[in-house]
Amino acid sequence: MAFHEVRFPANLSFGSVGGPERRTEVVALTNGFEERNTPWSQSRRRYDAGVSLRSLDDIQDLIAFFEARQGQIFGFRWKDWADFKSGRASQPVRFDDQLIGTGDGVSRDFQLIRTYASGAEAHARLIAKPVAGTVRIGLQGDELAEGVHFGVEATTGMVSFVTPPAVGERVTAGYEFDVPVRFDTDRILVSVASFQAGDVPQVPVVEVRL
Repeated sequence: MAFHEVRFPANLSFGSVGGPERRTEVVALTNGFEERNTPWSQSRRRYDAGVSLRSLDDIQDLIAFFEARQGQIFGFRWKDWADFKSGRASQPVRFDDQLIGTGDGVSRDFQLIRTYASGAEAHARLIAKPVAGTVRIGLQGDELAEGVHFGVEATTGMVSFVTPPAVGERVTAGYEFDVPVRFDTDRILVSVASFQAGDVPQVPVVEVRL
C-alpha cells in the first residue's frame, strides 16, 4: 500500500474532530426482536482536519501536505489527541501498560496491541504505527533495554526479542502511537474571505487498513 512515514502536523491535528466508527447491520424481525451483526472486526477512525485550522499559514501548511501526499494516493500518520498512548492520557508511558503476549520459549516476535476493557468485555486493537523512541517493553515485571534485549519496527509495530521469552513469561509494552490514515477527498476548497470570517474548510481524513 502507498504510505508515507510522515505525521500530519500535530499542531494542525490538535483540536480536530473525530474518533472510531463501527459498521453494524441491524435486522428487525417480525416478532419485534432484532439481530445485529458486523462485517468489521476493527473500528475505523475518521477525522476532520479543517476544524483546527487557525490562520492562513495553517492553510498553506495543509495544502503543502495535501499536495505532497497527492490527495488520496498516499497514506500518512495522524496523531489522535484523544487516544495516542498505551495507558491513561494523564499518565506517562509505562513498560507494563499493555499485555501483548505470553512466551512459549520459541516465538521471538510480538505485535503491539492496545486492549480496551469495560466490565467483563474487552477489545484488542492492533498497533501498527508506534512512535519511534517511545516504546518500552517489559518481561515478567522487569523492564528491558531496546537494542540490547529487543528491537522495534516502527513501521509495523512488531517487537522482536533477541532471546525468546520463556514459557509463561508475560510480555508487556508501553508506547505512543499514530493512526495510519489518508485524505478522504481529492480536493481542498478554501475561501480566504470565508476563512477569515470563521468558516473553516472541511478536510476529511479516514483510517486505512494495513
